[in-house]
Amino acid sequence: MADLREKVDVEMENISAVLSELTKIKDKSNKSIAELAGIGAFLHNFYTGIENILKQILDAKGISIPISSSWHRDLLIRASEENIITETTRTQLAKYLAFRHFFVHAYSYLLAERELRLLIDDVFDTYSTFKEEIDAFISKRNNKEN
Repeated sequence: MADLREKVDVEMENISAVLSELTKIKDKSNKSIAELAGIGAFLHNFYTGIENILKQILDAKGISIPISSSWHRDLLIRASEENIITETTRTQLAKYLAFRHFFVHAYSYLLAERELRLLIDDVFDTYSTFKEEIDAFISKRNNKEN
């Protein structure tokens, strides 16, 4: 079975691919509803990848993933409590969690380009900070094991 670093790297590659696709469309003017839905799907994919990484790390630590109707929010809280991510990063990611909830439960034609733009403008920095924190956490964990 792949070790934690390998599992996380696969998710990071997937997130990077999603963000690469997002870069191709983010600055296009006069986006159609289908293009806005695509951007919404990319932002949803981004957050899904973040959750997958956090779940894998908690599992590797032997910490159960919260099971409740609010497990997505609880996952972020648990990750910050376990010092996997900082409180600042948790706050940044909470915006994408809120969007995920909207995207899953709403109709795509309701997506507003202005609202998507706010998320797009922060997603690259948010991902960079998240990646740095995860890499540092895994490196520290691996050093303790050796």
